[in-house]
Amino acid sequence: MRKFDGDKLVVATHNAGKLREISALLEPFGIAVTSAGELGLEEPEETEDTFVGNARIKAHFAAKESGLPALSDDSGIMVDALDGAPGVYTADWAETPSGRDFPMAMEKTWTLLEEKNAPLPRTARFCCTLCLAWPDGHDEVFEGKVEGSLTWPMRGDQGFGYDPIFVPEGFDITFGEMDPEKKHQMSHRADAFAKLVKGAFA
Repeated sequence: MRKFDGDKLVVATHNAGKLREISALLEPFGIAVTSAGELGLEEPEETEDTFVGNARIKAHFAAKESGLPALSDDSGIMVDALDGAPGVYTADWAETPSGRDFPMAMEKTWTLLEEKNAPLPRTARFCCTLCLAWPDGHDEVFEGKVEGSLTWPMRGDQGFGYDPIFVPEGFDITFGEMDPEKKHQMSHRADAFAKLVKGAFA
């Protein structure tokens, strides 16, 4: 396991919310964080059909273009009764000509489950893969997940993406109804970050 020993890191994202979340997690380590978006880097095409594959594409592209170590995140929701869909295509299911519409994507997901008459509980998991890549081509990968099930109708306006229909295991409220701080402590991203910190920063 290669340790991160620098003081600058590029987050391979153009998403301001994701940059804020990752910056806060890295703040205790005294690492100056910038994003691919702030550096004016393009977004590479994500051509893989796995979270690991797409995370690697983004991290290696940003590391090569910036000359700095880069951290990428690829995440989504996998629904067991839909054979793991939408998975890596989670954001694609929400795409419209005028931007992403996650209520539409959630409705599509639930409609497919109804059409299949999928048994309850309709189990699912949020997955997050982090890839830390160096300009020399080396990388380390860290995977996190949180198990749960889907519910309908949508509940709560605290989260984003599929949060309003995802009930984490052991709870009776959705991520959309949960206090964001509590969600961040147990989310798929928190799980992956704990492994990243232990493996690369500790």
